[in-house]
Amino acid sequence: MNPIELEWQHLKKDELAAKSFEDELDLAYAVIDGVQTRGEKANYSVQRIKFNSHSSA
Repeated sequence: MNPIELEWQHLKKDELAAKSFEDELDLAYAVIDGVQTRGEKANYSVQRIKFNSHSSA
């Protein structure tokens, strides 16, 4: 299994389980918070990368 897949599996099981979300934005914020929480628990650095949504054609 790819390392990111394993991390996603734990994120779903441990941080997001039994939670419901109003919309995709709430889910996105929960994922961001969950990644941050997992990073703090495991004592590793987490960096958020923002992608530009505008394409230059």
